[in-house]
Amino acid sequence: MVRSRRPASLARSRSSYHNLQKPSPRKPGLRGFVLVVGGVFGAGLAWSLLPQAPGLPLEALQALPLRLSEGWIARAPAPPRPGDVVLGSPQLPDLLEQLKLADQNWRPRAVPLAGGGFRYLYLRRADDPLLTIDQIKQRILNPPAFERELQAIAALVPALEGVGVRLLLGPPIRQGATAEWDPAGRTIRIQPAVVKSGSLEFARVLNHEAIHVAQSCRRGSPSASPRLLGLSNNLDPQGQRHLDDPLYARASALERSLEREAYANQQRLDLALSLLESECPQRR
Repeated sequence: MVRSRRPASLARSRSSYHNLQKPSPRKPGLRGFVLVVGGVFGAGLAWSLLPQAPGLPLEALQALPLRLSEGWIARAPAPPRPGDVVLGSPQLPDLLEQLKLADQNWRPRAVPLAGGGFRYLYLRRADDPLLTIDQIKQRILNPPAFERELQAIAALVPALEGVGVRLLLGPPIRQGATAEWDPAGRTIRIQPAVVKSGSLEFARVLNHEAIHVAQSCRRGSPSASPRLLGLSNNLDPQGQRHLDDPLYARASALERSLEREAYANQQRLDLALSLLESECPQRR
């Protein structure tokens, strides 16, 4: 007998980073292996519009972020809120260990039955096909390692530091979001529950938000209002579902375009790093 579990949404999770090693609660009436949070996520974008400078024409206002690009480094990112956990290079080894621990949840389990035989339990994401018994057995013997995702995370965290962006594990300001980029505070906030979902989900969320950082840098600095980068905006079915989420129901056309660009490219794990290098001024 095969039973799969799709991870639940991360949207309303408020678990603490310090409690990541606690076992996930089991839902009443469900037997077997259940992960509370998983691969279905929605990333939000917190907006920061430049204040209007009196006496400046429209053309000058549009160019203002470029003229300020040399001054943003002097301003510190927004301070963490109570309960937020700063995630930088010193915390990176612990984060990677937490993600590796969470990745073990994606290894199928064979549960012996009282009358003989086994029940196979495994997690799958929304668009993953059902596995055959032989495929499940192979995955038990050769579980996914997520090395590519771990390498991307290990590279992105210091890269974001290098352009003056603070990364926090804590609830986003926008209710219902899994993560958000706040240009005014030069801060990325990610729900702590994303860590529990493993390396693949965390890498995509971080990559998504780093693309938003590059969108801000396209206007001259991470503190600027985001601007489209001109990347592909072809969405897969999962990306389209995210963009159709009620979270974006009242978003402007530009906001939706910025999110579409990020969702369309978040699985390209090497992209955000190259965008940060090409679009964002480095700290001196």
